Amino acid sequence: MPNLATPNLPSRHFEITARFYEQFGFEQTWKDAGWMILKRGDLILEFFPFPDLDPAQSSFGCCFRMDDVGAFFEILLSAGVPELTKGWPRVHRPKREPWGGLVGALIDPDGSLIRLVQAPN
Repeated sequence: MPNLATPNLPSRHFEITARFYEQFGFEQTWKDAGWMILKRGDLILEFFPFPDLDPAQSSFGCCFRMDDVGAFFEILLSAGVPELTKGWPRVHRPKREPWGGLVGALIDPDGSLIRLVQAPN
């Protein structure tokens, strides 16, 4: 197995989390009562149960480093994830950062912040 790091994120309900991410091409590769793994190509998310999580208080997050943030963002919008400034789930449109990269965000139903990052060309 190659060296690899995978984020561990909370889920208030595994089924709801799995259905949410399936809209964007993630497939469930493992699930038992205490753990769930979702995969989309080289992106891997691992979830642990946290039924009492208050999404407004969540400080969990990770980055998706992608070749085409814009294309993935369009998938999120097509799935109906709203572009809002409050609440969850929601998305934030990618913007060019001073360092040259393109950065957007997805906040999932449990309040986890997924930064969508594309390196400068």
